[in-house]
Amino acid sequence: MKLFITGIGTDVGKTVASAIVVEALEADYWKPIQSGDLDNSDTDKVKARVSNTKSIFHPNAYALQTPASPHYSAAIEGVTIDLNAIKEPKTKNHLVIEGAGGVFVPLNETDTIIDLIQPDYKVIVVSRHYLGSINHTLLTIEALKSRNISIAGIIFSGDENQATEHIILSKSSLPMLGRIENEPYFDENVVKYYAEKFKDALSNL
Repeated sequence: MKLFITGIGTDVGKTVASAIVVEALEADYWKPIQSGDLDNSDTDKVKARVSNTKSIFHPNAYALQTPASPHYSAAIEGVTIDLNAIKEPKTKNHLVIEGAGGVFVPLNETDTIIDLIQPDYKVIVVSRHYLGSINHTLLTIEALKSRNISIAGIIFSGDENQATEHIILSKSSLPMLGRIENEPYFDENVVKYYAEKFKDALSNL
């Protein structure tokens, strides 16, 4: 199984969600494009929070220094992101692929994050409540559906908001795979706790 983790925007909890999914399935992890924070990349963050010994952490296809949209980071560094150069790692294990920001974050003049999503991927949408998040979540889902991309479900990140979650789930007809609360910190033990909670839902995708 190949699960692509996308968010409705930046800083909604995508990397923590990725760590939980990796731990729950003892899956491999791959972030095709990293922009900025190379000394403490998303791969580093997931690896630090995963305690199983089966997961393998595959290298980025592109590792860019500048913390910005990938197309801009690449331009500053004199690089052009080429989808044909992004080769999915070979593994017999489950694979969790983490995107960057939302689905329409640009990679170059023509391609965006959504163009990384392959026909055999299932997408998990990470949503976080804020003013405008209903619109951002439903737009993300609509964009994925318009390309006939399979959506596994939604993970809500942060404090519960029943009204927001109800309308998103009702309008999208997607399952809720779980909620990640606003924890004071996320370490191996906290990630393992959520992995156990999410395991059944994820294993049945």
